Amino acid sequence: MGKTFQSTTVNAPVDKVWETIRDFHDMSWTTSVITDCKPDGDLKGDQVGAKRVLNDAFHETLRELNDVDHIIRYSIDDAPSPVSETSGYLGLVRVHPVTDSNTSYVVWSSKWQGKDQETAEFCSPIYVAMLGDLKKKFA
Repeated sequence: MGKTFQSTTVNAPVDKVWETIRDFHDMSWTTSVITDCKPDGDLKGDQVGAKRVLNDAFHETLRELNDVDHIIRYSIDDAPSPVSETSGYLGLVRVHPVTDSNTSYVVWSSKWQGKDQETAEFCSPIYVAMLGDLKKKFA
């Protein structure tokens, strides 16, 4: 099984970070990576089952949105190679409070079957850049 794990601290309280990222259809906070985010279907970005297309290439579905634990879980249903050569791709974004500084610890991880190394090398820098954009938003 392939997997990635990326994390960062963000200089903002967990509720502010969560408010920024929780809408599955709003990727405006990561403009260096996502240049186009189109909803696909009638579900809103906070409804499980919502679909989106990122940069006309990544087709994703919202699998879980947990406002209590600050979790977004999604699948990548179609994407360029090497992701297209995997199965069961699941991503997870979770925001944790850092209580002594009123900041946030954000984790972005994923797992899949097949093309382990190539997919990790492809996806990991994307998630690192997205986390970097999130961090800059609150700098």
